[in-house]
Order: sequence, then structure tokens, then C-alpha cells
Amino acid sequence: MSVNFEVHAAGGFLHHPAAQSPIFSETAYSGTDPDALSEILSTSTSPIKVAAQANASIAYCCNFVSAGDLAIADCAYEGAISLRREAPSGKVIIFLPVEGDAVFNAGQEPIHSVPGRGAILGAGRATGARLLGRRRHLGLFVDQARINAHLTHMFERMITGDADFHPHIDLTAGAGLLLQQLVTNLHRGLGGGGLLQESPLAVSALCDATVYLLLENFPHRYSNELTLPAPAPAPRHVKWAIDFMHAHIAEPISLNEIATAAKVSIRSLQQGFRQFRNTTPIAYLHEIRMVAARRDLLESGAKQAVADIALRWGFTHLGRFAAEYRKRFGELPSQTLKR
Repeated sequence: MSVNFEVHAAGGFLHHPAAQSPIFSETAYSGTDPDALSEILSTSTSPIKVAAQANASIAYCCNFVSAGDLAIADCAYEGAISLRREAPSGKVIIFLPVEGDAVFNAGQEPIHSVPGRGAILGAGRATGARLLGRRRHLGLFVDQARINAHLTHMFERMITGDADFHPHIDLTAGAGLLLQQLVTNLHRGLGGGGLLQESPLAVSALCDATVYLLLENFPHRYSNELTLPAPAPAPRHVKWAIDFMHAHIAEPISLNEIATAAKVSIRSLQQGFRQFRNTTPIAYLHEIRMVAARRDLLESGAKQAVADIALRWGFTHLGRFAAEYRKRFGELPSQTLKR
């Protein structure tokens, strides 16, 4: 197996829409060993087991490029290959086939993926796949947390959990064809030291456009709600409360202090957050602190301990923090720190 690796630093990770310039990376692999392919496709939180069906020979050539928390793979395979995912990935994965047939297990019915017909596999839904002979596809990998950040921005309330995309995509026309073209151009522009690496702001905008294209054109849990008229903007006291939380995010502030800063009673503050943010003030504060902790874990490069980062953002019980973090992001804080 031959391996080539190159990394180009260009800013911090994207932790919310259009926040910062992304870090670029590229990795290429080729070989014939199923166990090596297992290692290539696995992550620390979501191992994948690859096997050659009937012990036949296989071959593969994969190129991965990433921009922050969005990655694109261009993979070609030879032979009959089975793959089994042994733990949820925490990512929404979109397969855009160029050649050949594949069958994904992601629910009650198998999902066939051939040229002209793509597949969206929700975070934690895909359990396995079979590649039937010669196969090539582009794969788009998007953190569920990034999708939720975009939905949160669109709805102006906290969104968590799986978006539950419908798994089938028509790639022959309309938004499906546009998605395939956009992902193809992103991969070409980022791979091999492409010119897009010299335009990090353009890459950020294109990555955001890709996620919004998914959310606005392919059916998911929130599609119907997106077609409704936008709700009335949040009242001033809710915005004041949110501004106060962000200004004092690492301090031990109380609900009473938040209400005082918002110039309303605690009851009015709670009603405002329930109506306009679909949550409570304390839950909102907890969420933005959790996102801040994840950003520090991603950017630390193992230079800081998980406990130090947790304490910085007000999480004093390390075991509870780890459990809530895993529920929120699909991996333990220590696993994020090792990326």
C-alpha cells in the first residue's frame, strides 16, 4: 500500500457557519489489503471492518480532502467488498456514484447506489455496505453538529439530534446534479494543492453553500418547517440575555443574573426562551459552553488536558461532562482531543 500525506494550515476549524477559515488536509491511499482498508475507512469512534467476499482479490485507491469539519473522498474499488460499521459515525455521509453499484444497509430496506442515484446516510444510520465489482464514488462527509449549527442559524433556536434525511437523491437533474457538480469541483479545487487552498474564505462559503443546498432541497425532518413563514424575531430581552451569556460564557453566572441583564423577570425570560428558542436559558447557556469546549478540544492539538478545558467552560464534573459530550457530539472528549 502506498500512502501520501500533506497538510496545509489556514486558520481554525469551522465551528459555526462562516465562522473562520478552515484547515485543509489531503490524504491518499491505495492497496489490496482488506485490513489496511479497514484502518483507512475507520475513525477512533467508528471502526469499519472490510472483507473481500469469497476471499477474492480486491484493490482500492482513495483520496480524501477536508476543509475543517467537511471532508470529500474520491474512492475507486475493484472486486466484491463488504463493509461493516461497528459504531455510529456522528456524520451525515452523501455518496455520489460515478461508476458501478453499491448497496448500503441503513434501515429496514437496503439502499442501492448507482450512477444517477445518490444516497444520504444519516449520522449513526449506516451499518454496512456491499460494493459489487468495479465501483467509484465521491463521498461527502459532514458533521451532524455542523448541520445542526446551520439549522440553529436558520431557525434562531437550538437544534440537536439527527436531521433524518430521506436517503435517495436523483443526481440526473436539479439540486442533485448541482450537488454532484459542487462536490466534484470542491474536491478538484482542494486536492493536489489546488487553487482553492489559496482562497480559504471562498472555501468556507462553498462549504456553507453545500450544507444549505442539502437542507433546502433534500427532504429531512425539518423540511416542512423550512417552508413556513419565518417566525417573528426574538424580543430584545431574549437577545440581551444571549449577548450577556456570550460575554460571560466562562463565568459562573446564574439565571437571576441573566434575567437582570435582560431587564425582565426570570419567568418572562423563561417564557421568551421557550417561545423563541425552544429551550430554557440555562440549557442554552449549557449548549454554547459545550460548543466552546469542543472548539478548544479540536484546536488544542493534545496540548491541554480534557479536565482543564472542561473546567474552563464551567463543567466541574468530568464524568458527567464526558457523558453529555458524547451524547451531543457522538464521541468522547478524549477522542476529539486526539484528532
